[in-house]
Amino acid sequence: MLRKTLFWAHLISGALAGLVIFMMSITGVILTYERQILNWFERADYVSEKPQNSEPLSIDALLELGSISNPGLNPIAINISNHSGAPITLSAGRSGSMPLNPYTGEEMSVGSEALDNFFNAVTGWHRWFNVSGEGRSKARAITGASNLIFLFLIVSGIYLWLPRIWCWTMFKTRLLFVSNPPDSQARDFNWHHVFGIWCAIPLLFIVATATVFNYSWANNLVYQIYGEEVPQRGRGAPAESNRVFLTAETGQQFLSLDELMHAARKISEEQLGSWQSISLNLPKHNDEQVSFSINQSLGGQPQKQFTLVLDRSEGTQKSLSGLSEQSPGRQTRSIIRFLHTGEVLGFWGQTIAGLVSFASLFMVWTGFALAYRRLIKPLLTKA
Repeated sequence: MLRKTLFWAHLISGALAGLVIFMMSITGVILTYERQILNWFERADYVSEKPQNSEPLSIDALLELGSISNPGLNPIAINISNHSGAPITLSAGRSGSMPLNPYTGEEMSVGSEALDNFFNAVTGWHRWFNVSGEGRSKARAITGASNLIFLFLIVSGIYLWLPRIWCWTMFKTRLLFVSNPPDSQARDFNWHHVFGIWCAIPLLFIVATATVFNYSWANNLVYQIYGEEVPQRGRGAPAESNRVFLTAETGQQFLSLDELMHAARKISEEQLGSWQSISLNLPKHNDEQVSFSINQSLGGQPQKQFTLVLDRSEGTQKSLSGLSEQSPGRQTRSIIRFLHTGEVLGFWGQTIAGLVSFASLFMVWTGFALAYRRLIKPLLTKA
């Protein structure tokens, strides 16, 4: 009775949410290597040759040139990449950014705007059918509900995968692809079960983590499991301009931003070994400390991201913290964010996530085909 009930619930749920699951799966495949593709296009625009007898401009000089070129940009951080010829980027958070030539201070054009727009659109489809405005919440409710149904399909599918008769012959047809199936129905049955069982575990993580993004109760549960208070989200105060760094105005002898950046790079290389990028969070005039965000990856790996705090007067280390210093709830939430895309496990994690998303397309297709033969085709035959 349980098996029969689960079977019909599985079939009906798949028929209801199949098309949305197909859409989320195919967009997930397209987004698999988004970070690497964008980085590859950006690196093609890096400064290819160092100008003769030229040295990189100071951070203060770049800030000044940036303010002249774009007076409306109020940078809150300056990002430096550990790649030759990479621009030095003035970041204003969500308000925008400006990549500058490290030798001339001129604004650089890096990457492809069309490619950025393409991936933004695909991400929009993946999350909420690329709907904007008031309709976005409704669209997100549909994708969220479909994701929950997908989670049910995975869990119920694992149970339904088990054959009624436990023998190797029965298990073999559900574990391995049949080379010469007798007909298309047998092929679809075989493919649905084989793709389903081999992808079940990684899909379970991918779909379960998406639930945390879609529902506040799931997000809150991550922290409540550890007995922690749920962090409150809210809009911060508008970004202030941090361009002026004259020690005469502060009355204190602070090190220059270049000296502080040099100290941060030295500490990163000595204590972390390597880094991909360092972001200097521009201090306010009277701040006695300055913080740096250090990333050892392209992004998507919270275990390789660190925060370094230096004394602004002496350049000495005050603290160096990473994922392990965060509370268990925050650690788990950070990992969940990138476990969904597989990025937390690096390139191979992304690859696995992309492959199982691709396999989901076949599961949806074969599921529809099997449902059609069971429900629709008999009605057409009688008619």
